[in-house]
This record gives sequence, structure tokens and C-alpha cells, in this order.
Amino acid sequence: MPTHAASSGKTYLTWGNKIGYGSGDIAGNVVYAFLSAFLMIYLTDQMGLNAGVIGTLMMVAQLFNGVTDIGFGALLDRTHTRMGKARPWMLWPYIGCAVTLVASFAIPGGLSETGKYIWFFLAYILLNSVFYTANNIAYSALTALITRNPAERVQMGSIRFMFAFATSMLIQTFTVQGVRMLGGGADGWRAIAIIYAVIGLAVNTISVLSVKELPPEELDEGHDPAAAERYSFKEGARILLANKFYLIILVIYLVQQIFTATLNMGIYFMSYVLGDATRLGAFAWAINIPLIIGLLFTPVLVKRYGQMYRLNIWGYVVAVLGRLGVVAGGYMGSIPLMIASSAIASLGMSPLQGTLNALIAEASEYTFLRTGKHIDGMMFSCTTLGVKIGGGVGTALAGWLLAASGYVGNATTQSSSAIHMLYFMYLWIPAIATLIILAFLTRLDVEKANRALRTSADRVTA
Repeated sequence: MPTHAASSGKTYLTWGNKIGYGSGDIAGNVVYAFLSAFLMIYLTDQMGLNAGVIGTLMMVAQLFNGVTDIGFGALLDRTHTRMGKARPWMLWPYIGCAVTLVASFAIPGGLSETGKYIWFFLAYILLNSVFYTANNIAYSALTALITRNPAERVQMGSIRFMFAFATSMLIQTFTVQGVRMLGGGADGWRAIAIIYAVIGLAVNTISVLSVKELPPEELDEGHDPAAAERYSFKEGARILLANKFYLIILVIYLVQQIFTATLNMGIYFMSYVLGDATRLGAFAWAINIPLIIGLLFTPVLVKRYGQMYRLNIWGYVVAVLGRLGVVAGGYMGSIPLMIASSAIASLGMSPLQGTLNALIAEASEYTFLRTGKHIDGMMFSCTTLGVKIGGGVGTALAGWLLAASGYVGNATTQSSSAIHMLYFMYLWIPAIATLIILAFLTRLDVEKANRALRTSADRVTA
């Protein structure tokens, strides 16, 4: 068994590096948050397409993503350039992200209904399966490639998600008004997409240039770097699937994205249940500000308690209670209770958001300690694999449920069955998903497993 001493005492990054890295999630979320919150309602209410068909097409695209995610992870592990392994894959594919993001919100009105579906599907699958996959796997993998210090990895994760949630909050707050200010209708949606794409391009480039990857010899601490990287795709997949912690994290990502996808149907809940689409902004602030505050304190709490495991469990206990409060507030018709409970739930969720990348790095370390193989790229494929398949399942589920309930796009009022379905989607599905995540977190003590492997290795070499 290879030995692999922890480098927890050495610092690798300045605050400039950490903030520069974290800002990259602005670029990621002008794609992800914009798509997840507004693409469905653009397609149903602006383009007149069927929610069930859209959901099915999204599901097909995201299942295909599962293949490309692991493939790009393996390709990243074999990349050797002056910029490193991950940074080239983060930099250049974002150009494609920008182009296909605009295309997703620029469907020509003169196309036939079939033509609109084809345009949407091609833009969506290229965006998700190719360009966003390459960019986001590379971005996530940098956590393991620019520092070996666990505390710095937690800080990077916290800073990253502070930018992510702030971006998501601002997009949900200003997009509806922005579309109206830019002329409304198809022109307004296309214009706002162009603005977001340009912002994403600029910030992604800054983020790539703000960090440097460590040399292979430092990552491998005396092991032969070439030997650590030599593995076939089949062997890498086998090693990956043998890592129970990878599988747990993957499931957590999947369920998180189902949670997010149904919560992002809030634009429908605000429009047809609360009667005002702009209320989405108030809920976005209630959800994202507590997440950002919690992320500020996550590195301090991890340092104080010496582990991520118990902090994440207790955080999700609070999150479950908060989501149940949202359910109660929804049925009581109390918007203040819904907003307050949303804030409590988000505060409880924040430690996991801040430590997820560090947990994946620990899971990658677990594989290296057991096998001597570095599969960081494939390991971090769970970030996009979970995001896109989970998001695809969640969005497809939302589309199917809307269609089954009799929802009519852009109608002045909806049927009682559609209204009841909106309650179920926005209130109950997120609460159930939060409880499922809590159950899986009780099995995610990868830090303890790595300590045991290092202790065992030290005894062998003593």
C-alpha cells in the first residue's frame, strides 16, 4: 500500500488565488442558474412548447451527459500542457458555453413547432454534454490540483459557493425585470442571455488566470507520477465505482439537483399561486443570503470541530426542519413563515455546500491511498454527472408533473389540479430530497477512512 502523508501544514494559496478561483462559479452560474430557473418557462410560455416533451428531451440529454462526464474526466487525467491538466479545459470550452447559452434563448419564432424542439435540443445537448461538462469538471478538479492542504480546500469550496449562490440570487432577482426592460418577449430573453454570456466569458478567463496547478511530483509526494496516471478507461471506471464514498457523493449530488430543479419551478409557484412572479426575488434572497453567511463560517467550524462529517449531519437536521416549516407556511398561506423557514433550511445546508469539493478531494485521496492511482478528473466527474443527471431528472419530473396536471402555458389562471401540483413540486419534493440527503450523509465519513489508511500505511513502513 502506498504511503501518502498529509500536507495539512503547508499553505499553497494566497487570498487572491482563493477569491480568483471562487469567482469562477459566477461563470458557471450564469449558465446553470439561468438555465435551471428560466429555460422551462421560456420554452413553455414564450415558445409555446409542451412541458412534458421538454422534460423528456432534457432527460435524454442529461442521460447522455453521464457518458461524456466520465469521458472528459478521463481525458483531463491524461492532459499535459504548460497550463496544466485542468486549466485548458476550463478556459477554452467556455466559449462554446457562451454561444450555446445564447442559442438556447434565441429560438427563431418562425420555426415550426418541430423545428423549435430540434433547435432547443441541439443547443441544450451541446451546452450540457460538451462545453459545460469540460469547463465544470476542470473547474472542480482544480480543488485537488492547486493545493494539498485540506483547510485550503474547504476555504476554496466555501468561497466558490458564496459566489455561486450570490450569482444565482442576483439572476433570480433581476432576470424577470431585465427581460421586460430589454423589450420583453423573445427579444428580451435573447438580450439577457447575451449579457449573461459575456459576463461569464470575462469572469471565467479571470478565474483561470488567477491560479496555477502544482507540479506532478508535488502532488504525488515521491511516487512515480507516470505510474500514478497510467490506467485504462475501463480500469479507471472500475476503481471509481469501487470507491463507496464517490458513489455516496454522486447520489447526494443527484438528489441535490432534483431538489434544486423542483425548487427552481418557483417561478411557476410565484406566478400562479402567490400571484406575482417578482416574488421570486424575495425568496431568492431568503435562500441565498443565509447560504452565503453559513459558507463564511464553514471553514472556521470545520477547523474548530476537526472534521466535516458531524457538521454536515447536524446542518442537514436543521435543513430538514426548515423545509418542513416551508411546507407548513405554504399551506397556511403565510409568506413570512415560508421565507423565514427557507432561510433556516438554507443555513443548515451551507456546511455541505462549503465542504463538497473538499469531500470529493478526500474521496480521491482515498482511492490513491488504496490503489496508488490518481483519477482526480474522473473523481470530480461526480460534480457535473450529479448536477446534470440530477438536474435532468428533476427538470423532466417537473415537466411531466406540469403536463399531467393540465398546466397551460401563459394562461391567466390555472386549473385546481395544476395549482395542487405546484404546491407538491415547490413544497414537498424539496423537503423529501433534503431528508434523503441527510440519510446519505450519515454514511459519508471519508475523513475517518483516510486516517485509518494512513495509520495502517505508517505501521507498514515503520
